[in-house]
Amino acid sequence: MNIIPAIDILEGKVVRLVKGDLQNKIVYSDNPIEIARKMEIQGANIIHVVDLDATLTTGWNNNQNNTEIILKIIDSIKIPVQVAGGIRSIDAINRMFEKKAGKIVIGTLAYKQPQVLQQLKDKVEKIVISIDQNKGIVMINGWRQPSGFKVVEAIKLFMAKGVKEFLLTSVDRDGTLNGPDLDTLSYASNINGAKIIASGGISSIEDIIRVKNIDCSAVILGKALYDGKIDVKKALTVV
Repeated sequence: MNIIPAIDILEGKVVRLVKGDLQNKIVYSDNPIEIARKMEIQGANIIHVVDLDATLTTGWNNNQNNTEIILKIIDSIKIPVQVAGGIRSIDAINRMFEKKAGKIVIGTLAYKQPQVLQQLKDKVEKIVISIDQNKGIVMINGWRQPSGFKVVEAIKLFMAKGVKEFLLTSVDRDGTLNGPDLDTLSYASNINGAKIIASGGISSIEDIIRVKNIDCSAVILGKALYDGKIDVKKALTVV
């Protein structure tokens, strides 16, 4: 199982939100590039970078985003960067791949226009579909709108289009340190051929072990990492 530290960027700063709530945020750093370098030094072999400004507005087709910072992160470290947040057009996806993004996470675009995956056939192995679930329903548009899909329905839909990797986040646990939603993660991991990246609620090394034991392919570390409850180096010793 892979360990993936997350860097969530809002207004140029590294932050963590609780359940995606802008009114409930903590700023951890005003230098996302420095944080990315630290994660690399600690042994991470991929970093998950989220543009919260783009997520919570209209995506990358506006001026309120952190694209330039993300591109600097990609240029500043040797390990791959998995880019997420507000990527809602083929142009945005192609631009990030041209700039050497390791993987691209898409959500809203895929649910509203699943046919776009046909245009990404040659890149599908680098596409991750986000499954942001709340009570079993996949949410889109920055977790504010139900997509109409249940978790398993979404996974099977996109697997039929060639996608194998899914970022499964439990919205009601994200940023809470209340532990992962093992039931949903286990159910998803049992779908033949699906690679599930666990996200939301991870608070300890024990949580990482639990996620590993239900065959998730990777785990995202966020608030627990920044609060000093877990470090990348120690997490790598249990996977």
